Amino acid sequence: MGKRTLFITLAIINFLLVSNISRAQSLKDLFNNEKISNIINTVTNNKSLTDISGTWDYIGSAIKLESDNKLMEIGGSAAMTVAENQLDDQLNKIGITNGQMSFTFNADSTFTNTIGKHTLKGTYNYNSSEQKIELKYMSIIPLNANIDYTSETLKLLFKSDKLLQLLSFIANKSNNNSLKAIGSLAETYEGMQVGFKLKKQ
Repeated sequence: MGKRTLFITLAIINFLLVSNISRAQSLKDLFNNEKISNIINTVTNNKSLTDISGTWDYIGSAIKLESDNKLMEIGGSAAMTVAENQLDDQLNKIGITNGQMSFTFNADSTFTNTIGKHTLKGTYNYNSSEQKIELKYMSIIPLNANIDYTSETLKLLFKSDKLLQLLSFIANKSNNNSLKAIGSLAETYEGMQVGFKLKKQ
């Protein structure tokens, strides 16, 4: 591109920006425009979920490494696949299988967690800017989780010891005798975030 062409291109871009800004009350107004925000999110792939209300079905386990070095530490992607399969097995043993568990988040900050024929209730606090959620079942302390969201799925990711606490609670409430199956989970998944992959109905 020649210098003259480059100069003309920059002049046009500058004109368009100045025109848009002059029509907006401020730069903040301009970049709060929904269409522009959507374009920026698409280009940067920086998606966030502002509203989680609705019913989300369990479609599999989810694992996320807490550090870049963890993949090397556990032995690479093959070991990661093994870890995911093991987590699936442990969840299956306490009744958490594809299509058998769901979360329904209501607009009043209450939620229902259904596992098979059993229903657990609680309250939640969702921070959309940080993509974090606090779940509080009636008889356990609040459990904090990160949300990893794509256009297709939502992942609830807990530290391994917190997921163990939640699974123990679920197993007790459902009179499940498979607590031994999840007893070593905290140690097995140290340094990982583990949890559930969900898809909205």
